[in-house]
Amino acid sequence: MINWSTKAEVLEVVKRDGFALQFASDELRGDKDFVLETVSLYGWGLYYASDELRGDKEVVLAAVKQSGEALQYASDELRSDIGVVLEAVKQDGMAVRFASDELQNDPRVDQII
Repeated sequence: MINWSTKAEVLEVVKRDGFALQFASDELRGDKDFVLETVSLYGWGLYYASDELRGDKEVVLAAVKQSGEALQYASDELRSDIGVVLEAVKQDGMAVRFASDELQNDPRVDQII
């Protein structure tokens, strides 16, 4: 039986099956080190992170570098951050649809797409 509150145990399961992130405890979903490691493997895992970490630039950058579409789970503030959006679009041009309206029309983003 898996203890979904134990960082090492959950990380081992997540390495085999990214969808297991959904079962991690709230405490782990708010643990920056844990979330950084998991979104580096599965960017879309940002969906399961705490609201606070969805607004953490370091965490969001790690997620969008792995999967540009993880941008959709970032805070509104970071979806309006040119650095974050550029990294997401570099990884996946379709991620632009999750950027703020303003950045969707930004020439710096258009250059990458």
